[in-house]
Amino acid sequence: MNQKSQTNRLKQIQKMRTNPLHPWFGGLAIAIALNLGLPAQGDGPKDNLPDSVRPIPPSGISIDASARQALLWRCKAIRTQWQSLLSTKAEEKRSQQRQDEIRSLEPEVLVFPRAVELAIEFNQFYKQKELQAASNLLDEAAQRIKRVAEGSQWAEVVGLNKSDDTRSIIGGFKSNLDDSYQPYGLVVPNGFNTSKRNSHRLDIWFHGRGETLSEVNFLSQQGNGLGQFTPRDTFVLHPYGRYSNAFKFAGEIDVLEALAYVQSKLTIDEHRISVRGFSMGGAGCWQFATHYSDRWFASNPGAGFSETPEFLRFFQDENVKDSAPPYQQTLWNLYDCPPWSRNLLQCPTVAYSGEIDRQKQAADVMAESLKKHGVNLTHIIGPDTAHKIHSDAKIEIERRLRLIERNTTSTTPNHLDLTTFTLRYNRQHWVTILGLEKHWEIANVQATISEAQLIAKTTNISHLKFSFDSGELAEHFSQPITVTIDGQELTGPCQESDRSWTMELIKQEGQWLKKTDQKTAGKKPSLQGPIDDAFMGRFIFVLPSQASKDPLVEQWIQEEVEHAITHWRKHFRGDIRKVLDNDLLESDIASSHLILFGDVDSNSIIKEIANDLPITWNDEDLSLGRRRVPRKGHIPILIYPNPLNPERYIVLNSGFTFREYDYLNNARQTPKLPDWALVDVSKGATSQDPGKIIHAEFFDENWQPISD
Repeated sequence: MNQKSQTNRLKQIQKMRTNPLHPWFGGLAIAIALNLGLPAQGDGPKDNLPDSVRPIPPSGISIDASARQALLWRCKAIRTQWQSLLSTKAEEKRSQQRQDEIRSLEPEVLVFPRAVELAIEFNQFYKQKELQAASNLLDEAAQRIKRVAEGSQWAEVVGLNKSDDTRSIIGGFKSNLDDSYQPYGLVVPNGFNTSKRNSHRLDIWFHGRGETLSEVNFLSQQGNGLGQFTPRDTFVLHPYGRYSNAFKFAGEIDVLEALAYVQSKLTIDEHRISVRGFSMGGAGCWQFATHYSDRWFASNPGAGFSETPEFLRFFQDENVKDSAPPYQQTLWNLYDCPPWSRNLLQCPTVAYSGEIDRQKQAADVMAESLKKHGVNLTHIIGPDTAHKIHSDAKIEIERRLRLIERNTTSTTPNHLDLTTFTLRYNRQHWVTILGLEKHWEIANVQATISEAQLIAKTTNISHLKFSFDSGELAEHFSQPITVTIDGQELTGPCQESDRSWTMELIKQEGQWLKKTDQKTAGKKPSLQGPIDDAFMGRFIFVLPSQASKDPLVEQWIQEEVEHAITHWRKHFRGDIRKVLDNDLLESDIASSHLILFGDVDSNSIIKEIANDLPITWNDEDLSLGRRRVPRKGHIPILIYPNPLNPERYIVLNSGFTFREYDYLNNARQTPKLPDWALVDVSKGATSQDPGKIIHAEFFDENWQPISD
């Protein structure tokens, strides 16, 4: 069959998809495509075999040992040069302010040798020319050290003013998660000059899936290209997202940290920031648009995926609705976007798909969800286009986004409509949800303020706050603001003279009350689970200094610690901070989630807090709530408020919970364990699980085991 016939037939297949959620369509479409000789789309049937998982990232080409060693020597030389710049003797000649400035520039220099070292460590050179790209990055690091030594500030060090044309700069920032230096790219608009302090629009662009996208390749690509879109008078931020995770988990935090870093350096109009992306980047865009809807003036997702089960059935011919345990299906609500689509009422959205791109499925699913809320999705279609952005569509997308930008104001909206499933994503402008009646079930608040009246309607919410900062109320009210919530009327405080106003409410026995100053127990924002949530904040591994009395448990602990450390570095491109239990500092307890490996016999911190955890260890059994397993060959995995610092988590015996099998498709990268599990580790871990999961459940809203 010739290419024209293939294209026409594929168009017919697309037209068959009147309902993208039809249960037989995904497998049939794949079969038809294979029979036509069309390229297989999705990751292919071989990636559905958990006992035979190809490595991600893949291994690169063979590199000459002398070339590898030469790069390592150069990395070491750059680090030595940088340390010389920070030496005591050198610092004696500088003011404290300049010393602090120099130290703040360290990520902008050392991100380059770190990128090269990671590529060498994981054998991630895929073409010979990438060796030259690595050398070029080290050249840039050396030049930056020279500029710093000459007294240059940030803008000069990174080359921000090297040209008046549209250009790109690359660099790095220090992540609060693990103190690693993470890369970013930034497209600078034509005519920008640091002497002009006018604020600019900024677009965040999420890149597509690239299994070979090492830090070296990312930085090289960003330094030598401008990307898909370069709107006038607009910075375009390209976050790395910590490799290939669809900007979830640590990848999500990477985006937020990169944005905050750029905002600290440049004058960005916070009311004119958008999120955009294509392919895997389109998935990231859907996620950020629905979960942080009040932060963007617009979103522009293209292709990608927007949820887990239908996408995997449609592309991977994998029926996870039948195979995934109930707690995993519940946790799809963390990142699956259709249940969150109502939040797009707050975020103008222009979606894009190629007419014959199977990843059009993502926008089709979102369109169906939005229809339920009375909204038609604006969906630009590239005619006769597969998996790319059509040139005419680019023009139309830019026209629409420019109009949205032109009509964007800094005025605080007087009506909000916020949907969530978890307190991690709990705010929209002046509404903040502080407590849920039950996590992972849909929660919603709709609120309107006008003429000293605030009317709110809630679902599944137990604690919330209305808060207007200085000047955010559009008018001054001369009487106390009346709040009517779920039909119940309360008299709120008077507005402040600076047009700010705050009122906090808590629900008790079905009645809303004004919140007093006493602290509330239970799950709260940034302390609500599941296990993976601990790895979206600053954390430290606390390793056992003794051995477990159970040889099976001891072997598993050693293997799992190595696995967790290696895969945090390999998949999330980070550096694990770790200490032995008897070396843990008070400052670590104060600042970090504690990731504790071991048991009461091997880890002194676990032993210290054991009586404050909902776990019971005895010689024969291990129990949590009503669940009990033999002590031998079993371990607990859980997340819980730290008894030594209730504002931080402890996690027992777990890194992030998805594993090698899930690396093969970004839609699989969802939490695999809830708040706790009891696990048989006698036969070791697999590519999907840390062991045999005997019990796995959520805690209730008070961090207590749920009773039958």
